[in-house]
Amino acid sequence: MKPAIRKIALERMQILIDNAITNARIDPELSQRQAFLARRISTRYKIRMPFDLRMVFCKKCKSFIAPGINSRIRIGRASIKSIRISCNLCGHTYRKIIPK
Repeated sequence: MKPAIRKIALERMQILIDNAITNARIDPELSQRQAFLARRISTRYKIRMPFDLRMVFCKKCKSFIAPGINSRIRIGRASIKSIRISCNLCGHTYRKIIPK
């Protein structure tokens, strides 16, 4: 695949996810659609989404989760510090370990 096509696809995915996050409170259906389109671009052009874009999708139900709107984010209290993200749609909780 040409680098120009890859660059354009990454830019469009970033724009769609940014718009989805800003529209999450106002119009949840629109934000879900924008996130779905970003995911579809990544599969169509066989591009792996960057980590910051992948973090806004639930790992179980694959739906868009806006931080604080349809997900809950907590900091772990164990000896190993982690961030717990809970999806309010399916109830799945996953952890991101914070490096020291």
